Amino acid sequence: MLLFVGLGNPGAEYARNRHNIGFMAVDAIVRRHGFSPWRAKFHGEVCEGTIGDEKIVALKPTTYMNDSGRAVVACCQFYKIEPKDVVVFHDELDLDPGRLKVKLGGGHAGHNGLRSIGAHIGPDYRRVRLGIGHPGSKDRVTSHVLGDFAKVDRDWLEPLLDDVAASADLLVARDDTGFMNRLAGKPAEKAPPPAKPAAPKPAAAGPEPAAKNAMAETLRRLLAAKKR
Repeated sequence: MLLFVGLGNPGAEYARNRHNIGFMAVDAIVRRHGFSPWRAKFHGEVCEGTIGDEKIVALKPTTYMNDSGRAVVACCQFYKIEPKDVVVFHDELDLDPGRLKVKLGGGHAGHNGLRSIGAHIGPDYRRVRLGIGHPGSKDRVTSHVLGDFAKVDRDWLEPLLDDVAASADLLVARDDTGFMNRLAGKPAEKAPPPAKPAAPKPAAAGPEPAAKNAMAETLRRLLAAKKR
């Protein structure tokens, strides 16, 4: 049995926030694989389903991001799920939009949802890091993560969520490398590199040495004729 946890904040006002991409990913998995209806439990919303031959419990904490661990530990204790069988889907500032990586264990890198989960079950759980990009400066991070995805983001966001759901069988099989490789070519296309500036044209060549000598000789003769 695995526990799929999507991180986000509850409520319609947060539904399209970049910080809620974890909720979106788990919702996409639940829809694609025909899980049971969501119900309120474990300080969150929970449902169950099967992917391959494995039973999956899906959880969206409704405690707000900073207290996500309270919902995760309650669910783990009820189902007797170990940290190594927990997969957390969350937003990642340090990855370009549309990129993703999977890792086991590690720190929270300032992510309050991961910080809370680690405080309750330790660091040894799997993370699916979903890139949302960095705004460029630390003082803009809060407004960036709590801001809604722009319309242009749909070009990569919706295909990414569909592909995560379609490839969830690899996560279930613990084939994290296969999962990442399958999705490696899926993010939005990069902008083309800027055109290289045209090479400067070479300066016009001056007269050849022989021509220079002929001109000098002609000038010398003209001056000599004037003196006569």
